[in-house]
Amino acid sequence: MAVARKKIGFIGSGAIACYIGAFLARDGHDVTLIDGWPEQIEKIKSDGIFAEGPHEPFTQKLRALHISEAHALAPGNEFDIGFVAMKAYDTRWAGAFIDRLVKPEGYLVASQNCWTDGALAETVGKDRAVGLIMSGISVAAWEPGKVERGAEKLGREIGHDVFRAGEHDGSITPRTEELAEIMSVVDGSFATDNLFGERWTKLCQNASGNPIQAMTLQGGIDVVSTARGRQITIMLLHECAKVGLAAGFELANIRGVSADKWASADQGDVYEEMDAMLTPTGKGGVNWKSSMAQDITKGRRSETEFMNGFVAETGRNSGVATPVTDAVVEVMAAIDSKQLDPSPENIELTLRKAGL
Repeated sequence: MAVARKKIGFIGSGAIACYIGAFLARDGHDVTLIDGWPEQIEKIKSDGIFAEGPHEPFTQKLRALHISEAHALAPGNEFDIGFVAMKAYDTRWAGAFIDRLVKPEGYLVASQNCWTDGALAETVGKDRAVGLIMSGISVAAWEPGKVERGAEKLGREIGHDVFRAGEHDGSITPRTEELAEIMSVVDGSFATDNLFGERWTKLCQNASGNPIQAMTLQGGIDVVSTARGRQITIMLLHECAKVGLAAGFELANIRGVSADKWASADQGDVYEEMDAMLTPTGKGGVNWKSSMAQDITKGRRSETEFMNGFVAETGRNSGVATPVTDAVVEVMAAIDSKQLDPSPENIELTLRKAGL
């Protein structure tokens, strides 16, 4: 369907905001990035955003504002759509900040990792909140004004829809269809009637990869190049899938494998199948570092509490034990508090804490 050009505001100017924002601005939308990262905002103001990935690289000019400058914008009349593109622990204040600038008939989009839909809905009102799952997209901003996507092909080129826009009540609505159409200029997208099942599926992917790369500062291929790296990945996927199913979520395939199979991955024959699947073949692939590994590299706080911590909490409420997830939370807490340094040895430390 044809979508009218929108005034779109992002609270956050990190990798995902810059990548999406550059595409949307290039498509003709009026895009504004708001952040408290001075170097980033000044670089975008002067030179725009340079985006590269599995597509022709391009530079896109758009409006960028320091948070102090955004305070002067007209309340309730600036944006048609507001994207929250901050870390999970910043959801509430960031949602409230951008909400005051979105028109009464507009809506707010939770475009983050972790489980932020509830926090955003509580902050801005359920009628204002829309979820956006971003499945299978990895981006990085290592220097101001530049964003890169780690992939050899676009998702749509391999039959994968990256973006899934959903309502909290599971309905397909004009605004989720509109949001999916807007996002289609970036990559494959659709409106989903299964927001929370899709969100938990993405949580499984993140919880099994992000903290392991963060605690080791290794890329994804490096992690699964060792037997113990594959073991911690498999057991995290096993626990997360088992918890999600016990909690009643309708999960999609995770890494191309059904959630039911992952939930039984502690069984010998299934484990061996998953181990073989994860073993690198040496035939390409991008040895990408997750957003959490990027945060640890930059000396920032991780989202482990809101990612693996949420899985563990949901497991306790659902009667499912999560020993490896619990150990990951413990080790990452030590790294966040600077009591432990990132190292590949932390995989062994974590597995031993979990009794493996």
